[in-house]
Amino acid sequence: MSVTLFNDRLPYRTIGPRLLCKMSAWSAAATALAALLNPTTVSAQQADGERMFRQRCGACHSMDPGQKSGPHLTGVIGRTAGSIEGARYSGPMRASGIIWDKATLNTFLAAPRRLIPGTTMTVAVPDATQRVAIITYLEGQQPKANN
Repeated sequence: MSVTLFNDRLPYRTIGPRLLCKMSAWSAAATALAALLNPTTVSAQQADGERMFRQRCGACHSMDPGQKSGPHLTGVIGRTAGSIEGARYSGPMRASGIIWDKATLNTFLAAPRRLIPGTTMTVAVPDATQRVAIITYLEGQQPKANN
């Protein structure tokens, strides 16, 4: 299969399936990055992110302290990795010194053991759009002030 594309310099150009596949992967990654950086899509991502969080992360993590086997993720953006008192962390996670932000979470969720070899986190989220949705959801989950 080949696809014909319009180009300003060359009226038509035919590309093969291998190049088309690479272009699709790059296009998906660029779209996900743009969505991560574009605040106008936050509300749609927030709803989708909550659903994705429940599906992909909810078995081990919650937003409430002490509810699951993994640490709670309320206020994770800006927090030092391995710093929740009483949560079970691997030695490499505690020693990583990582401060979670959007970019670091994106890298970690794509391949946890590549960023922190020896981590006990085994679940990866290979789809960039799903990672963006989850991160956007987590970004909106800040600790409630005690009144």
